[in-house]
Parts: sequence; structure tokens; C-alpha cells
Amino acid sequence: MYLGVDEAGKGPVLGPMVAAAVLADPAALPADAGDSKRIAPSRRESIDAAIRGTDAVGVGVAFVELAEIDRPDTDMNTLTVRGQARAVRAALDGDIGVDTDEPVRVVADAGDTSEARFARRLGEFVADPDADAGDGDTDLPAVDVSASHGADEDDPVVGAASVVAKVARDERMAAIDADYPGYDGLGSGYPSDPATREFLRAYVDDHGDVPDCARRSWATCDDVLAAAEQSGLDEF
Repeated sequence: MYLGVDEAGKGPVLGPMVAAAVLADPAALPADAGDSKRIAPSRRESIDAAIRGTDAVGVGVAFVELAEIDRPDTDMNTLTVRGQARAVRAALDGDIGVDTDEPVRVVADAGDTSEARFARRLGEFVADPDADAGDGDTDLPAVDVSASHGADEDDPVVGAASVVAKVARDERMAAIDADYPGYDGLGSGYPSDPATREFLRAYVDDHGDVPDCARRSWATCDDVLAAAEQSGLDEF
């Protein structure tokens, strides 16, 4: 048994980032758990339900909300570390028993160009709650963290975490979408999504500002606001 951790929603202009950690023996997981981007939405939901419904599996989920994402004193690498650390602590704080005499092995999908640096920082944030707003449990076991790019494809437990994170973000995005009934939908929330860009265009055209669900620090928001000021939203 070891712990895998990943996040979803790192790059969108709308909605939060979501990190998830899964503590499990790989044999207890669905065989096709893997990179969530390669799995159909309906199958992701089935995998998520199976993971959460297995008593021998621990799950932790953490949301990095818009106010934190837009803070001027942070960056996306740090936000990813914080989110993953919160998810790891939540999973370790569950009812799944772990041997506290030995460090818990943690495998992370690296959210930094340097895998070693990401692993080191993640271990520090998990071990020291004061490094992350004091929301952790100082009685949690020690961790032994490794990180690699593409871990969600290569490691089944990280893949399971990828699915849980994606399903949790999709559920939050559906709830956010319901808050804007006068529009044709938010789309995926990514800047490259035409539906997302059309929603932003229409909302700014109606209200003169981006919606509360938008990451104001993203360049996409600057672009749509600048276009609105020039009365050229069709050019955005």
C-alpha cells in the first residue's frame, strides 16, 4: 500500500484547481484507472465510485480556490504543491491504517519542471502544516516522496488520484455552470475552449467585468476586458 497524488484544473481560466490523493494497494483499484484525460467521462465517474466505495482505499481531496490562485504572492507550482499536500494529509488522516513506524511512500505527478524539487517541496508541505496555513495534522506519519512527469500514466495509484481529482473538478464545474443559467454553458473552463471563450465574451458584454468564477490573474481575463473596452469583443 502506498499513496498516489495528482491534480486537475491547473490551467483553466474558470473554476478551482483540485488535488486528490489515493492511498491503496494497486490490486484494490480498477484495472483501467489511469490518466484521466484518456478516459471517457462516464468511465471516469464509474472508476471514481469504485475507488470511493472500496473500504481498503483511502481518498483525500483538496480544492485550491480562486482567491488563492489569484494571490499576487504565489505561483502555480507552489499552488500545486499546496493542493497536493492538503490532499495527501486528508488521505493519511482517514480511517485506512498505515504503519506509522515507517514513512509512507508517496508518488506524485510532478507539477514542476524539476521532479526532484517538486518531490522535496511536497514532502516539506506535508510534514510541516505551518508551511501551508496550519490546516494539517501534526500527528500524521512521515512521508517518503518521489515525483515524476507522467506518473498518472505510469503508476496505477497516481492514475486513480488523477481520476478522482478530475471527477471532483467536473462536479464543481457543473455546479458553477448552474449559477449562470442565462448563458449557453461555461465549457471546460480552459482558455482554448471556444465555449469558455464565448461565455466570457457574453458575460463581459452583459456586465462589464469577468464573472466571479474566473481567475482574474489569467491573461485571458485581461484579453476579454481589453476587447470589451475597445468594443471589439468579436475580435477576442
